Amino acid sequence: MLLYLSSYKLGNRISYLKAWIKENGNKILLIANARDAKVQNELEKEKIEQNIKMLENIGFEVEILDLKKYFKDSKKLFEDLKQYNSFCVIGGNVFVLRQAMKLSGFDKYLCDNISNKMLYVGYSAGCCVLAKNLNGYQIVDQPINPYNDNDVIYEGIGLIDYNIAPHYKSEHKESEIIEKLVEYMDKNNIVYKTLKDGEVIINELK
Repeated sequence: MLLYLSSYKLGNRISYLKAWIKENGNKILLIANARDAKVQNELEKEKIEQNIKMLENIGFEVEILDLKKYFKDSKKLFEDLKQYNSFCVIGGNVFVLRQAMKLSGFDKYLCDNISNKMLYVGYSAGCCVLAKNLNGYQIVDQPINPYNDNDVIYEGIGLIDYNIAPHYKSEHKESEIIEKLVEYMDKNNIVYKTLKDGEVIINELK
């Protein structure tokens, strides 16, 4: 599995994604569940559309995968994903995204397919959720669960052995609070990597 982890949008290493398309096909599923707690209005629709166009502009053919449709039905999710090998998970609230991944079984799907030739593109919350533990992100995102389930999950998926601090020293509205996140992780001995907007981490899992 190839991880393409960006602070914001697709970042500055798009050539890797274009090369992937040439070798593996251009179908990709866009996962926007990190934004489920937002008011679902025209502005939100426009933001999702912007992400679709962002992927289309580099050659992807995009479909939306709404994890809510598979809550407590991971068997159907696994069946429907057989024809896909690329995913783009966009930003929003990392705790909301984590819960959606758990309830649908998408977290298990990722862990079960580490050795397969797959592409996971994630930015902001979409890359933060891959850490082993989400402790500290409550400084940035409200730890909520909008799916009528009382639990808020702090256990990450665990595909990477460090946390990510996105929007670090950038012109993003969350950059200032990310400084507090970094201070928290330093104080609590949490291993992390900072990402400025535009920067990308590429990691191949085997």
